[in-house]
Amino acid sequence: MREKIKLLDIADALGISTGTVHRALHNNPGVSPVTKSRVVEMAKSLGYRPNLAARYLSSKRNLRISVNTLRGTTSFWDEVRAGIDEEARASAIENVRIEYRTYPQLGEGEEEAFQDALNTRADGIILFPSRPHSLYSWMQQASCTNIPIVCVVADAPNLDKVAVVSVDAFASGALAADLMGSFVTGTGKVAVTLSSLTITEHAEKYRAFANTLQSLHPRLQLLATIEDHDIESEAYAKSRELFVRHPDLAGIYVTTEASAPVLRAARDLHMLEKMTIITTDLFPALVPEIRSKAVAATIYQRPRTQGRMAFRVLHEFLAEGECPSAPVTLAPHLVMRGNLDFFLQRQSVETSPKRAVGLPSGGADLAECFS
Repeated sequence: MREKIKLLDIADALGISTGTVHRALHNNPGVSPVTKSRVVEMAKSLGYRPNLAARYLSSKRNLRISVNTLRGTTSFWDEVRAGIDEEARASAIENVRIEYRTYPQLGEGEEEAFQDALNTRADGIILFPSRPHSLYSWMQQASCTNIPIVCVVADAPNLDKVAVVSVDAFASGALAADLMGSFVTGTGKVAVTLSSLTITEHAEKYRAFANTLQSLHPRLQLLATIEDHDIESEAYAKSRELFVRHPDLAGIYVTTEASAPVLRAARDLHMLEKMTIITTDLFPALVPEIRSKAVAATIYQRPRTQGRMAFRVLHEFLAEGECPSAPVTLAPHLVMRGNLDFFLQRQSVETSPKRAVGLPSGGADLAECFS
């Protein structure tokens, strides 16, 4: 983080009073056009950003934040939204209004949700960009109207945003590949399922998995990727087809929350005991699968922490003009049968209504953030 620039810094650089700087930046009378121009240029060169939080508080204006995310098929997105809500209630600004806009499937209703956020004059947007290319014009409009955007879970490369908050996709994919190679001895075929390669997070997981597998476990053969577009019926049908075509499949890595239909297809074809299955995230339906060893391991993406951090970054930008110098990237957590109860207890504490909202949950989580 760079050091915060204050009005005093601008005034000292120009040799004028802070009152003059304040009037120039707020278009108040009593400042000549030449002085105003000098102040604005100096503010830009120093990287000054106004304290928007003070303006909201002084004007008693509600701060409106739009949260545009998938509806989701498991508790993952509910956890992301819960983290956002917790951090909003814990923030210094009390008059924050969160407007949740969800879309049912990848790309379906995503543009409409963004347009609605712009039309209702949101002060900031927390966004899961499932189809970044389709959002280009909308994000340009947001940039032109000074509406900051924070991407959560996945990035929108080359598009204007304040920050990206996500779990390290490369670390997740590499970890899954090394685990797969450790569980599957000798030679064998393995596969990967994902929602879409157009989603940056999923593409990065796949690349890391493929590269690590080739480097550390070259005797394992990686089959063509399955894209299920976050549709359960499609995930089931394509997984079933894969298992029928490759009855000798040794392992499969599910990079998304949609592991239930993959497991169902494997169970229907009596493949569970033959394969090593590595999944993503942790939700109630997955718990018995881990206990029974049907799932060897799951890579937890810490959705609640991602939500909390996304709101915190956006709030800090609105309040102080501060933004991270690099993406906010969290380390994934590996959950297996041996530490499953620990994570279940931790989730229980985090979701308890008695938990103090004023303090972030899991202080260790924040310490594990890295760029």
